[in-house]
This record gives sequence, structure tokens and C-alpha cells, in this order.
Amino acid sequence: MTIATSPSTFAHDPSGACAANSVVVGSAALSFADVIAVSRHNARVTLDPASLTQVAATRTIIDGLAADTEPHYGISTGFGALATTFITPDRRAQLQASLVRSHAAGSGPEVEREVVRALMLLRLSTLMTGRTGVRPTTAETYAAVLNAQITPVVHEYGSLGCSGDLAPLAHCALVVMGEGRARDAAGALVEGGDALHPAGITPVVLAEKEGLALINGTDGMLGMLVLALDDLARLLVTADIAAAMSVEALLGTDAVFAADLQQLRPQLGQADSAANLRRLLHGSGLLASHAGPEDTSVQDAYSLRCAPQVHGAARDTVAHAALIASRELASAIDNPVVTVDGRVMSNGNFHGAPLGYVLDFLAIASADVASMSERRTDRHLDASRSKGLPPFLAHEVGVDSGLMIAQYTAAGIVSELKRLAAPASVDSIPSSAMQEDHVSMGWHAARKLRRSLDGLGRVLAIEIMTAARSLDLRAPLIPAAATGAVRDLVRTVTPGPGHDRFLSPEIEGVVHLVASGAVRDAAGADLA
Repeated sequence: MTIATSPSTFAHDPSGACAANSVVVGSAALSFADVIAVSRHNARVTLDPASLTQVAATRTIIDGLAADTEPHYGISTGFGALATTFITPDRRAQLQASLVRSHAAGSGPEVEREVVRALMLLRLSTLMTGRTGVRPTTAETYAAVLNAQITPVVHEYGSLGCSGDLAPLAHCALVVMGEGRARDAAGALVEGGDALHPAGITPVVLAEKEGLALINGTDGMLGMLVLALDDLARLLVTADIAAAMSVEALLGTDAVFAADLQQLRPQLGQADSAANLRRLLHGSGLLASHAGPEDTSVQDAYSLRCAPQVHGAARDTVAHAALIASRELASAIDNPVVTVDGRVMSNGNFHGAPLGYVLDFLAIASADVASMSERRTDRHLDASRSKGLPPFLAHEVGVDSGLMIAQYTAAGIVSELKRLAAPASVDSIPSSAMQEDHVSMGWHAARKLRRSLDGLGRVLAIEIMTAARSLDLRAPLIPAAATGAVRDLVRTVTPGPGHDRFLSPEIEGVVHLVASGAVRDAAGADLA
């Protein structure tokens, strides 16, 4: 899927291997591909020497303010509602450590490894801008933890998305200090210090300002947004593939996808989706079998005819979200922040509203694409609408149930996706003695989006499995080359039509084909 509004989008490697062995982290913005390489493919990070020099220069400003008898927020004062409390120099190391320990207050299940690696990379990126005031050694230690594939244990609950993702980032900072809990490179749960020692990493003793710099950012929600955009680049192409298989197997028409009809409504995503459908259905013997005047069909149902409009709207939503994400990748988010001219200023850039909104927007698009997919699945199974297919695609009607309950599964997932489409970003709740009286809930928007995208993949897999059986039942009519290739791929994990079988493993097999990108790859490399 091409996203025209984002200059650096997704460098997806279908094999699952990482295209880049190392990602340079410096003052320049990371690309989407950089985030995916580190979070999903374990690419190493290398710190840009010139940026490290700037980090050191900025640290001298913090050291000067630390020696000042006047209080400076985050350097010689407490935090949040305690911002006016002066802290003497001999207590400041304890102040920074106490900040991290107290803020590492997450609860619930562990967050996925790829999410933790993404948020750590993004926090490191901000540290390397030279706008946070950390010491170079602190950034180097953070990078070393990533490169050792040590994954701090971060919990599901704890972030309100303002001041950024405090609790998740604090759990990461705690491990950099040699405390907390982590998963080592082999996945074993160990104490933070026990994770660092075998890797030869010396725990950081935080200096003034560093505790704040390690936990004030939108890195968790941004990391999950970039991961979601990578997933959607695959899932929306897969949605076009599923729709094409259904149009073909349900004896629909591809005439409505004609380029001149799409140009009458110049929506970019719609044009890409329709072009995909034309490519996927090119040369279909099934469509040719009823393309003449003898076909009594007037119009296909909306779930077939309007697939480019819905899938295209989702693509345009992704393009907007990618634009917001690209801006956030170019940001240096901390509070207070060291400006280019050397001032140390409080600000509100940590508020996650820009990310929270688009994360919620993507959940709406995900739910709607899944809803349309489930409606197409249902049409395959209804003998009154499937144009000659057996009820529920059963082998022996009355004895076999066919794919009846597979549709139930898709319907149940879609129902949940509709609930997950309710926005989290409007649900502010005050905290910190009313100092943080409006928060973004962006972390929660990101968490529910991840669940939504998992559901979307499963719903599409069920449609593809169903459409593959319908294509088989249309024999001897021959599908298009692209859709036929996908049908053949599905046959590697689930047999064709026949008596009822244990269906769950077959569904999971097709889910894996969707998640791995195998379905998209089987359909051909020329899909947008």
C-alpha cells in the first residue's frame, strides 16, 4: 500500500528478515523503517558521534543550572505538584532515582516485546537530539540495553498519555538503573541488574534532570502507531485480496472498479484499492462466465460493489495517521526542554492528543473494513444470495454445517471491534492533584488499536478461507491468476471442500498466512 503523504513509509521485507542490520540514532528523525527494523527485526542501534557531541554540550547547561542557588524545575526542584520544592545538591541523585522508582507503577499483563523496543528506541532518539540535557553516558547505556536485546517488563496499565507515557518509560529507565525486571535475550524473566551484568553494562546512576528526560515522552503511543501503520500496509492490501476473491466466487462484476468510474470521485485511497481489484481479477474465467447479456444481475451488494470506497477511506485514514506520526518522529519531547539557544523551558509538548486522535481514527477504520469483510463472508454461506453455492458451503447439506460457525467467529470479532472503535482520546481523567487536569489517554487508544488490528486480520482470514472454498465449488470455472494463487496457498493449511472437520486449526493456519504477509505475496508484487 502506498501512502503518498509520507515520504518515508514502510520498508517491509516479506521474508521477515531485517533489511538494515544497524540503525543510526542521532539528532535527525528516525524513519518508519528504522522503528520497524529495531522493534520487529532486532536491528542494532549506533549512536551518531556528532549528535553525542551536541548531547555533551547541552549537558554543560544543565550542570551550570544545577550549581545555581535559584531553583530550576526538574533540576533542583521536585516534580509535578511539587515543582516549587527546592532540593539540595546532596539529595538530587536520590530525587531522580525516586522519580523513576515511584513512576514505575504499572500493573497488568506484560506489554509485547516489539512495543517495548519501539518505545525505547524512540526515547533514545529524543535523548540524542541534545534537547533533554542527559549525559552522553546515559544515552550510550540506553543504546547498550537495546543492543543486548534486554527487554524491560512494561505493564498494560499505568499511562494516561500525559505527561507522555510516564509509567511505561519509567519501567524501562528502572532497568537502565539496574533495577526492576526484564526479559533477557533468551526471554527469561530476570532482575534488572542480573540482565545488565552478563551483557557488560554498568547501571546508570542518574544525575540532575535525567530521570525526567527518561520518562517524559509520547514514545509508547508513537511506537504502537508506527507498528500499526506497518500492519495496516499489509492488512489493507489483504482486504482488497479478500474482496476480489469474494467478488469472483459470488459471481459479481468487476465493471464497477473501472478507472474512469473511480476518477469521478478522485479519492486517492479509493483509486488505489480499485486498481488493486482490477489487477487481482484480471483474466478471471469466473467473471468471464457471466459477463454477457444473459447475466440478470443488476447491481452487486454494497459489500462487493463499494469495497474500494470503504477500503480506500481506510487507506486515506492511514495516510493522515502516517503524516502525524512522521511529524512526531521529528519531535524532541521532554519537559523541561533545553532550547537551541540554551534556555531550559517548561512546555506541554508531551501531551498525546495528536497521536491519541489518529490511533482512535484507525480503530474506526479497522472496525469498518472488518465489518464489510464479515458481510461478504456471510453472503457465501446464504444459499439465497450466493448464486448457486450450497448452504453454508456444506459438503452434505443437513449432515454437515460447513463454515457456518466460522462466520459466527467473524461476527463475534466484528462486534468487539465496534466496541474498540469507541474513542479513548475523549476520556480524560485528572491526575497529580489537578496539575495534570487533562490527559490524552493515547496509550489506551494504542492498546485497543493493537487488539483491533489483530481482530481485523482474523476476520479477513475467515473471508479468504471461505472464498477459497467457494472458488473450489465453482469448478470447473477457473479463477484469476492472483486469486487462484491465494486459493492454492490456503490449500497448504486447510483442505478443500469436504465433510466437516476440526475447523479452529484451519482458521489459525490462514490467520498465520495473513499475519506473515504470505497472502499478500501470493497475490503478486504489483499491488499498491
